[in-house]
Amino acid sequence: MTALNEINNTEFALVYHMYQMLINKNKYIAIGERPKLLTRITSSLKLVAEINKGKDYLSLQKQVLRNIISERYKKTETTNVRVQLLLADLEKEIVSQEIMNVFIFTCEHILVPLQQAIENIPSNDREYTLNIAKAYLDIEGKHGLADVISLWDDLGVKGCLNAERSEIIRAFATLRILLTTDNLSENEKDVVLTAFVQEFERRAAQKRKKRAGGSLEDVTNFIFEYYKIQCAESPEHFQADIEVDNWVKTNDGWLIGISCKRTLRERWKQVTSADSSILSKFKIKYIYHIVTYDEDLSDDKLALLGSLRHIFFLPDSSRRLKYAVEHIGLKDYVKPISSLIDTIQAQI
Repeated sequence: MTALNEINNTEFALVYHMYQMLINKNKYIAIGERPKLLTRITSSLKLVAEINKGKDYLSLQKQVLRNIISERYKKTETTNVRVQLLLADLEKEIVSQEIMNVFIFTCEHILVPLQQAIENIPSNDREYTLNIAKAYLDIEGKHGLADVISLWDDLGVKGCLNAERSEIIRAFATLRILLTTDNLSENEKDVVLTAFVQEFERRAAQKRKKRAGGSLEDVTNFIFEYYKIQCAESPEHFQADIEVDNWVKTNDGWLIGISCKRTLRERWKQVTSADSSILSKFKIKYIYHIVTYDEDLSDDKLALLGSLRHIFFLPDSSRRLKYAVEHIGLKDYVKPISSLIDTIQAQI
């Protein structure tokens, strides 16, 4: 471990600058996101220091650093310019043994633990929702569908955020303990800790973005698997501006499209592109929309889209559902979510 007392107090301000260099993908090659490479680099640099005690070994360490990075990227011609720029700038930056120790510290105690913490955060929130959703259907049956669909997204988000929280607390605490030394002022400790937290949040946000958007699509897959409903292939060349998550084939050879979304809102005009003539052309009997937030479903929307063979499954407790089922012009276009499986099974 790089001893903190080998780093001059004034050099600790460079930790933030150093980690910014190592995660830069545009100017350099972001070796800070490659924990195995960083571990190899820091282990080699520390070994050089260990076997050359009492000698000036900075030039030897810098050559080792150049060799490892050059060797790692020698077959990647497209990154050669950025590799050479990183090596040149590291050569300019690392002008003393203290700054080399800052480089080692940044790699070993900020970037490597940070990457490990990020890898421990789930890339898919399905693992948090699956067993809970199954329990709802096990106990409540089809009447639990509305709860499963409405909770699916929240459970996944909360589960992943709790995992993020646990990881940053663990890694932050480890780093804070490491920084407990008389050599460092509170400001210097803050520089290091905030650098870690800032980069953790940046990478965690990237992972959240990748997870987002798939949750409600996943819930239809789960529900179909639970009730053993076979999904069908999407109709070939069907290109209406509407997102359909699943298809099922009816007993007369036609198709029903299933779309699960939080709300229709700005998308509803796209849905009208799948009018009844287009649906018939591709042997699509209905499009079923599972909508979890339905207050924006005006009478006009329901009447227009319903006439185009779009059916809306709304939460059983929905005010809009209660109103629509009692409306002579809308009642044929809405159903409670709890009836979804029975409705599909009656068609297949």
